[in-house]
Amino acid sequence: MADGARHHPSWTFLTNHARVLLMLARDPGIRLRDVAAECGVTERTVQAIVADLEAGGYVTRRRGSDGRRNRYEINPKAQFRHPAEAGHEIAGLLDLLGAPVHPGPSVAAGTGRGGPGRTRDTLRRDHET
Repeated sequence: MADGARHHPSWTFLTNHARVLLMLARDPGIRLRDVAAECGVTERTVQAIVADLEAGGYVTRRRGSDGRRNRYEINPKAQFRHPAEAGHEIAGLLDLLGAPVHPGPSVAAGTGRGGPGRTRDTLRRDHET
């Protein structure tokens, strides 16, 4: 590629919904404009995706302690929506792609599948049993 132009593939493995979810999991206090810039979509698109994720029970939005910024809590027990992945929690995807789940009041630290401290190996063992 000449002059540092970025290559934009015609398709990718992750959807924009997955990318937004990963970014919120990595940084629960991130601004949506920063998510948009990183994902290469508009801020309006990210707002719509966050609304979808909230409606689907994947994300809970809370007003931050400063009263201005939102904070996002991920529900690691939420399951994939497509029938091909039915029965699998998103915790495995988050762990695989290095997005730690920050437990909130509804997710006790260190408990349940996909909680903090869970690795790909333990998730795989849980799935095999």
